[in-house]
Amino acid sequence: MAARFSLGGFIARYVFALLVTGATYNPTPYSYYAWAMSTGFQWSPPIVFAGVVLLIGWFTCLRLALRSMGGIGLLLANGLLASLYWLMASRGWLPRENFTVITWMAVFSVAGILAIGMSWASWRGAQVVTRA
Repeated sequence: MAARFSLGGFIARYVFALLVTGATYNPTPYSYYAWAMSTGFQWSPPIVFAGVVLLIGWFTCLRLALRSMGGIGLLLANGLLASLYWLMASRGWLPRENFTVITWMAVFSVAGILAIGMSWASWRGAQVVTRA
């Protein structure tokens, strides 16, 4: 039996996806990428351990999202957001010169797509009505 969809469950999935995406890369000096780059990509045990933990997080998010939405669903969700941002940029609604804002939008968007993907199966299962 599929788990029922709940707002709390979705928020938990979104926070997890945001943690994984934001910890991997963000425009601050507090990301895995910035940390690894500051060492000149000299792989030490703490950096490798943190990298493996992040890979497990990415694998978990992507596996759950792919199982529920499929590759085409994830591709369509990314295409929808990319075309929305393109439209917003063409209208002058996005600060194209502000790399920090664009990067944070990307981090939150990827987390949102992953959270929707991870929640899709439970949402779809809650919509099914069975009759005895």
